[in-house]
Amino acid sequence: MRVISLVPSLTETLIDCGINVVGRTRFCIHPEHSVESIAVVGGTKDVNWDLCETLKPDLVVMDREENTLPMAEDCPFPLHATHVTSIESVGTELQKLASVVSDTALDQLGKDWQVLADIPDLDFRGFTELPAVFDRVGERSSGFERIEYMIWRNPWMAVSQQTFIGSVLKKVGLSDFMPDHEKPYPELDASRLPDPDTYYLFSSEPYPFGRHVDALSQAGFNGALVDGEFYSWFGSRSYRLLKQYMETHV
Repeated sequence: MRVISLVPSLTETLIDCGINVVGRTRFCIHPEHSVESIAVVGGTKDVNWDLCETLKPDLVVMDREENTLPMAEDCPFPLHATHVTSIESVGTELQKLASVVSDTALDQLGKDWQVLADIPDLDFRGFTELPAVFDRVGERSSGFERIEYMIWRNPWMAVSQQTFIGSVLKKVGLSDFMPDHEKPYPELDASRLPDPDTYYLFSSEPYPFGRHVDALSQAGFNGALVDGEFYSWFGSRSYRLLKQYMETHV
């Protein structure tokens, strides 16, 4: 089966499971040794269907959170869209995809995710022990009442508990620190930032916060630059990373 994947974490997962991926987005960067030879057909919010036609795909893979509804509506090829909203939903969604591509390895990964989802959430031991931290932002590292996981700037955007990222934050023990936003990806009031009682987790993606660590510190933010792939990718990569962290911190 010839598959075009428009979801970075699923591109890596499909390749890891031996699926013939013939098209990808420019954000599909893993596994590096494999994706270099796979045609780029657009991004996660745009796609060149004429270019896709030349690849003769049997299936296009999308995700309802990652890609747009117009992309799905315009897709001229057989389409399967996952809908991953939490750690608990990953296993079921991967098994559904496995049934479409007839792959036992992907089905097993789905079952492994279900086992991981059943592991009790960790008890948080301190902001200095957060997983996947690249760099420190600001001078303070303790004494905070809440955390915000930041994914964008101009406008400032965070995530709620009702997202996959939110479920990962809860799994590593941050439930008590997470505000109860009504929208999955709320826009924060810039005039109230930074809040001195909030610890900010600046994701390395989709916004390149890694380029602005010094500026964020100077602006008065306290928190950390974290690996967005750990917190937001669902599939083989995040399974390995999260499973390892959970096993070493139980």
